[in-house]
Amino acid sequence: MLYIHIPFCRQACHYCNFHFSTSLKYEDEMITALAREMEMRIDFLKSKKLTSVYIGGGTPSIISTTNLKYLFNAIHSTFEVMTNAEVTLEANPEDISKENLKTWKEVGINRLSLGVQSFHDQDLDWMNRIHDADAVSNALNLIQEANIEYSLDLIFGTPGLTKEMWIQNLHTAIELKPSHISAYALTVENKTALHSMVQKGQVKESPPELISEQFYIADELLEKAGYLHYEISNYALPGKEAVHNSNYWDSKEYLGIGPSAHSYNGTLRSWNISSNAQYLSFLSAKHNPSTHEELTPFDQINEYLMTRLRTSKGMNIQDWNQRFAASLRKEPEEMINKKLKSGEMISDGENYKLNKTYLFTADSVISDLFAIEDSLD
Repeated sequence: MLYIHIPFCRQACHYCNFHFSTSLKYEDEMITALAREMEMRIDFLKSKKLTSVYIGGGTPSIISTTNLKYLFNAIHSTFEVMTNAEVTLEANPEDISKENLKTWKEVGINRLSLGVQSFHDQDLDWMNRIHDADAVSNALNLIQEANIEYSLDLIFGTPGLTKEMWIQNLHTAIELKPSHISAYALTVENKTALHSMVQKGQVKESPPELISEQFYIADELLEKAGYLHYEISNYALPGKEAVHNSNYWDSKEYLGIGPSAHSYNGTLRSWNISSNAQYLSFLSAKHNPSTHEELTPFDQINEYLMTRLRTSKGMNIQDWNQRFAASLRKEPEEMINKKLKSGEMISDGENYKLNKTYLFTADSVISDLFAIEDSLD
């Protein structure tokens, strides 16, 4: 699978710590560099056949149609995109137009990930989003007319978001009947405007117990509406789970192209320079913009635990036993047995899973299972 990072946005959201620039001055050069990196790094993947392509960012929907066509020509000249591949574009409501939708479908985009975040203007104002609730409504009308599949992104746990407001957001999303909904808990990341506002006392974070309550409200309402809670932050109608993201959680290999993009092929993990200027300079000189590390056995087993246990399927016991040596499994299995006894995890005889009651604190529960390098010596 292929991920391409478009590092441009119109303006910075207060909570965002992704790599991007608000200047589109070097858009043309960046698109050329992305195509060049694809050619340079094609051997990172074992297969040239792609089951999914994900154009993320940043805000990929702001690039010109000319550059988007150039990018997709480069993708198809470098890889074989399977006829049934999921091809996703992240988009913001203000970029949705009949003309853009027509072009996106022409180049092969068959799924949009729409950054709605909230249906309340006061939330959108606080986040420093460009769009308002009316723009969301207009965008969704156009998307539905264009008959293109889409996912909605929502954020909970934001300052000022009450339980009642979150329920309204969920009901609005459910009424729209998207095939997929992502609901993310707000985190205060370093080097963001939000972090600065919290440090200065200008913004008060939501209480942890309210954020947890909002998580389980989403779980209850969306599952009641027919959505499968198939990963901690993701819900889908049956058969509409995101192919690309599911591949991440199944530890499939992927190539990440663009500034700050990450790649993984089972034994190697790599990450690109998080600087547009340096990235362009490297590619102009035909130098690889990535740094890589070889994953040790305990890296690989911990990666497996972290990705599998985020999903409703959990980790298949037979696959676990076949994939890793008994010496590697020993320490995690001892902790798994403790988690089974405490009720934090459950087993159906074929899979180990997190108990739904502990989903919101999944990272903490899973990290307890990690194999420690010293113990493997």
